[in-house]
Amino acid sequence: MKKLLTWLSYPFILLIRIYQLAISPLLGNKCRYTPSCSQYGIEAFKKHGLFKGGYLTIKRILSCNPWGGHGYDPVP
Repeated sequence: MKKLLTWLSYPFILLIRIYQLAISPLLGNKCRYTPSCSQYGIEAFKKHGLFKGGYLTIKRILSCNPWGGHGYDPVP
């Protein structure tokens, strides 16, 4: 079952890669965290699969704001 959820996460990884190649260069480096939110998302999907990886990615993106955190924040 976990393999299936990992395979289902690949379309989301592809969307993040498209963002990294097409949109991110236009916006510049604005992420408050290391690794960047998009790289964190890819790692979370690969490590935890569709649901937990998606949850961690959304949680991270929502915390990436002026009132949120900053610094080194690896995928758990």
